[in-house]
Order: sequence, then structure tokens, then C-alpha cells
Amino acid sequence: MAWLCAEYLADEVLRAAALVAPGSLEYRAGLQALALTVHLSEEPDGPSGGWAAGRIDEWLRHTAYDRPWPPWVEERLAARRAAGGDGPDLALAETAWRRLRDTWVRAADLDGRSADEAAVPVDEDEQVWLPAWKLGLPLAHLSLHLR
Repeated sequence: MAWLCAEYLADEVLRAAALVAPGSLEYRAGLQALALTVHLSEEPDGPSGGWAAGRIDEWLRHTAYDRPWPPWVEERLAARRAAGGDGPDLALAETAWRRLRDTWVRAADLDGRSADEAAVPVDEDEQVWLPAWKLGLPLAHLSLHLR
């Protein structure tokens, strides 16, 4: 039930932000990245506090560009496994993480930009292969900002 609550909150945030079309690859990546962040930020029993400002700030910190999100996800999943959390919530979270990590998409490369190029618009025709989490995490972060 905790995973479904996290997924519902993530869906609500992404729909309210209206940055990408629901059902698109970008939307699914953002949904899974945000649901993982919400779920792994909570206690194993499920969300506590809902939309409290402190919770949103925590989610923003975890999804920020300069944060090592994949290692954080791996550590939290491992901690849940070690604590004996072998229920359906953990299975759904692990499946979402595998999809985000193992699915590669073609998208504009925002990581390869230097400080000198920051003022130059991104050429979206220049695309590279990225794991889906690199597409979904910035969408999740921006959607939280717009909430």
C-alpha cells in the first residue's frame, strides 16, 4: 500500500505541473523517479505527513541535480531488504528502479554542458543515450518546484 500511495502522490505532482503528456515515456520516467523518492524517504510502513512543507523540501533535496540519487536509491533499497522488507511494496520499488536504471532513452544531453555554454540554448537535435532515471529525475524535481 505504501508504494501505491507514493505513486499516487507522484502522479498528482506530475499532472499538476503539466510539463509532459501523461502516458509519455518522459512522464513514466518522472513518475517512477518521484515515486521512488517519496517511497524511500518515508518509513517502510508508508507516507506520514503527506504534503507537509518539510516533506517536499526533503524530496527536492533528494532529486536535486548535484545529489547522487542512484547510490541513495540503492542504499535505501538495500536497507529495506536487510530489515526484512520483502513485501509487495519493496518488490514494486525494486521493479521501478530496475526499469529506470536499465531502460535507455535518447534525449538531449544536459550533463555534458560546460559553464561557458550555460547561456547557449540546448540543441535538442543533439541527443545521446541516457538511462531513464536521468530523464525522469529532473522532471520530478521541476514538477515538485511547480507544485
